[in-house]
Order: sequence, then C-alpha cells, then structure tokens
Amino acid sequence: MPAIFVPHGGGPWPFMDLERYGMAGGYDALETYLRGLSISLPRRPSALLVVSAHWEAPVPTVMTSTNPPMLYDYSGFPPETYELSWPAPGAPEVAERTRELLEGAGISSASDDARGFDHGTFVPLMLAWEHADVPTFQLSLQRGLDPRRHLAIGRALAPLRDDDVLIIGSGMSYHNMGGFFGRVPDAAAHSDAFDAWLTATVDAEADARDTRLAEWDRAPAGRLCHPREEHLLPLMVVAGAGGDDHGTVPYSGRLGDVRVSAAQFG
Repeated sequence: MPAIFVPHGGGPWPFMDLERYGMAGGYDALETYLRGLSISLPRRPSALLVVSAHWEAPVPTVMTSTNPPMLYDYSGFPPETYELSWPAPGAPEVAERTRELLEGAGISSASDDARGFDHGTFVPLMLAWEHADVPTFQLSLQRGLDPRRHLAIGRALAPLRDDDVLIIGSGMSYHNMGGFFGRVPDAAAHSDAFDAWLTATVDAEADARDTRLAEWDRAPAGRLCHPREEHLLPLMVVAGAGGDDHGTVPYSGRLGDVRVSAAQFG
C-alpha cells in the first residue's frame, strides 16, 4: 500500500451549505480527489490507519475499540452534521501490531478503547469509503509536535504497508484560519511559497526529504502558513512510512485564496 497525506478541509464541509457559513470556494475539486481515493489504490486495503491532526496524546496512542463511536469535535455547524454516521469496524489486532512496531523502535505507546472517529477521519473517509466497510483505527500525534519524532514514528510503522494497511495522514498543508477567511494579508502568496517548497520536498530523495521536513519551519512562509503545526505533522508520519519511495502530489488546489495539497509515497 502507499502512504498518503490528505487535506481534510474545514469541519464537516461536504455535508453542509458552505456559502451559508462563509467558507471558501474550491471544495469541489477536493471532494473529487477524496471520492476517488479508494479506486486509486492498487487493491483493497486490509485496514486503514489514520493519523489525524485532531488527536494529540502524551505518547502515540492507538484506538482499540471494535466499533469506534463518532466524535463530533467541532462546534457551530448545522444540527444535521452532529448526526453523521460512519460505522466502520475497528481494527484492534492491527492496532496491537502498531504498538508492537512502535515499541520495537523504542517508541513508547498507549491504547484507548473509548475514543471515537474525529472529523479528521470520518469527514474524508465518508467520501472515500462511503460504505464504511474497511476496518479503521486512529493513531494520535505526540504532544510537543516534534517533526523528527513523527518521522521516526512513520518509519517504525512502514512494515504495515506490506500487510496492505493504508496509512493516511489527515491534516492540511496550509492551516492559518485567518488566511481562509481573508484576514491575513498576502495569504495566497504565503500558501503558494510554502506549497512550492512542499512539492519540492515531497519530490526529493528520502534523506533530503526527511531533513527538509524536520526543518519545515525554515521553509518560505512556514510559520505564516502553520502558526501551530498540528495539521502538518500527519505528513511527517506518512513521509516516514514512505521510506525510500518517491513522493508525488496527487492533488493540489485552492480553497478560497490559499493553496492546499496532498502527498503520496508509493
């Protein structure tokens, strides 16, 4: 399986009136990309491992529920968006294998049998796997958001790909909320500069890629695009899991004025 970083957009965006909530245009192309994700794969995944920007824990933590609930971790959206359902089964055995791989790499981990799918998971996956028929679990980010640590986490998890586990990083390549709503001067230029750097980084050889990602805050407009980097860190896990595989950018488009991109390894 490849390892893929996807932009998950804003809140429950595919299931609401975007104009009513003042959200930027350009979501049609992102929806098309996400809906085509499952058919772009070489075969059906045995499981989906999602690293969502919306879960941080003291150590990397895996969901172990056999039937994860929904976690509506957003506010101020239409009532119907709090009734969305994506009842994919969990993957406790793969979650345990994930912990074994992390521990084998010297990375302490934990499990959580109560946490549900947050919107970083269920929103894009309701588009990509609408029938919710692939076992799915989440892995948290580690607090502190050290990019090198997350690259190492990804490297530890690379063997899962040989078991047809699809590793998905769900975040945003641009995540300055003011920029999405026109409150940041030159946000479009900032996003273009950072996206050009990101595209070159994804395309680089693995060692150079990891070095650049570890120093992402030195990139052009890096901190202007990511005042806090939690939405970029899932990319580090995916890139680490990508190993020596060449990276590509399967989707790049604008949400309003700013550019966001996906990345794929393998």
